[in-house]
Amino acid sequence: MFTGKVAVVTGSTSGIGLGIATALARQGADIVLNGFGDGADIERIRSNLEAEFNVRVTHDGADLSRGEAVREMIARTVATMGRIDILVNNAGIQYTASIEEFPIEKWDAILALNLSAVFHATAAALPHMKQQGWGRIINIASAHGLVGSVNKSAYVAAKHGVVGFTKVTALENAGTDITANAICPGWVRTALVEQQITALAEREGTDQESAARELLAEKQPSLQFVTPEQLGDLVVFLASDAAAQMTGTALPMDGGWTAR
Repeated sequence: MFTGKVAVVTGSTSGIGLGIATALARQGADIVLNGFGDGADIERIRSNLEAEFNVRVTHDGADLSRGEAVREMIARTVATMGRIDILVNNAGIQYTASIEEFPIEKWDAILALNLSAVFHATAAALPHMKQQGWGRIINIASAHGLVGSVNKSAYVAAKHGVVGFTKVTALENAGTDITANAICPGWVRTALVEQQITALAEREGTDQESAARELLAEKQPSLQFVTPEQLGDLVVFLASDAAAQMTGTALPMDGGWTAR
């Protein structure tokens, strides 16, 4: 489906991002991975994807909290891979505290990575997509891009910003065969969510699995975690010709969370 196309997936050395990168590679896209981690582990992931799907896979360790680094990553992609066709802005961090107790440096860090990096990557990729006459920008927002939760002011603000930015990107590029859409996942059992499960287990004096069920029951009516594989398949659909007239959307994949 995507043979000859190049996809950049930020935050893709684990979790949701790796699931998305795998799904795109399975459909023939060459992949630029991005993210931190142990060098040997990242090389194993890179080489495994390359060997399994017979595609080119590189890793770019750009620090996405710096706008200049984000733009340089896109430039390197075009220089080394020849093009950029699909951009998946997935990287994100979380911190929880009440508004009055929220550390300023944490607020700045979350906004920089979860929102500003989406702007910088999109702004750098669009000229190349316009030159090619085709592009897909897919932003991984969150259910928190549609609703709020206590103690998550920075994350909620950033993800609402991602949804709004996605709509503007779609409108500015309508009719160009460049689409922009956001996916709004509910709970996905990533390392980020695992930390929240652990904190809940410690607070409630219960075990990890009981805490996971409690977390789901609070927000996600399906009582099931969304999987990286499901999100990967949705990204593949949004990047396909079947979704050529879908742009500016914010698609929940949240087990009914935002249906309430």
